[in-house]
Amino acid sequence: MGNMLCCACVPQANVGFVTRFGKFDRIATPGLTCVVPCCGEAVESTETMQVRQLDVPVETKTKDNVFVIVHVAVQYCITEGRAFDAHYALQDHTRQLSSYIFDVVRAWVPKVPLDDVFETKEEIAERAKTELAGAMSEYGWTICHVLITDIDPDSRVKQAMNEINTATRLRVAAMEQAEAAKIKVVKAAEADAESKYLAGLGIARQRRAIAEGLRDTINTVKEAGAGETADATGAAAVNTKDVMDLVLITQYFDTLKELAERSKSSVVFVPHEPQSVSNIASQIRSGVMQASAVEPMLQQPLSMKMYHGEQPQITESGSDHHHHSKS
Repeated sequence: MGNMLCCACVPQANVGFVTRFGKFDRIATPGLTCVVPCCGEAVESTETMQVRQLDVPVETKTKDNVFVIVHVAVQYCITEGRAFDAHYALQDHTRQLSSYIFDVVRAWVPKVPLDDVFETKEEIAERAKTELAGAMSEYGWTICHVLITDIDPDSRVKQAMNEINTATRLRVAAMEQAEAAKIKVVKAAEADAESKYLAGLGIARQRRAIAEGLRDTINTVKEAGAGETADATGAAAVNTKDVMDLVLITQYFDTLKELAERSKSSVVFVPHEPQSVSNIASQIRSGVMQASAVEPMLQQPLSMKMYHGEQPQITESGSDHHHHSKS
């Protein structure tokens, strides 16, 4: 009796197919299985129930005639309770899976450009899974996942795409650099304008303070000499011209002092003669008087002057000569 029985072991996560005289008899579960060799029983083969993966590289072309290799990974397993169909229905299930993958990928990829292939790979994978699941379920196989693991164009196409990307990024970088330089120039101009505006305010305040100081000095000197009588020659003790000359002389020497203190040059030539101050004073007085004489004329409408054939006249106060402009 012991010579009539034989024991066989089926590995874990596998199923065994027991045949009798070459015909399928039953499925052996993992563990110890007894067969009767004298009755023609034998464990013909086993199939794993684990999830398997099939890698399929598919070469095809895109809508813009670029040849690419699409790497597809199919994860599948035997449907629970349908090990018989999975084992006996197909002679080579891997070839069957590969054929369906080729059919789906080559039907979909030629419809889209190369750039869109990278963006729609999830859609391609989902479409392939749907096609495979419907076809392979009839034979006892379950499609778990379909993944597009890689899209590999020709090396020259890759290089061209990289160059396009590089050029685009360089253009963006150049635009950003130009914008930054523009901002720097604009901000520098704004800062320069603001500094000049503030400097102008400072100069205006300085000149106003100087004018007020000159006015106070003249008033003080005139008040101090108002009570004095004329001297032996009959001249007035203090007049406005003398006060202005005194103030200009004071400013003249103050300017020389600041020039000597703040100048970076070791030697500065300055014309220094006794008549220089009087010349400067006369020029200032002449300019002020001419400006005062011209200002009322400038306020009159120019059309009235041209209508009467007149030209603006500039008269220097305190002088016997008048300058007339002829058209």
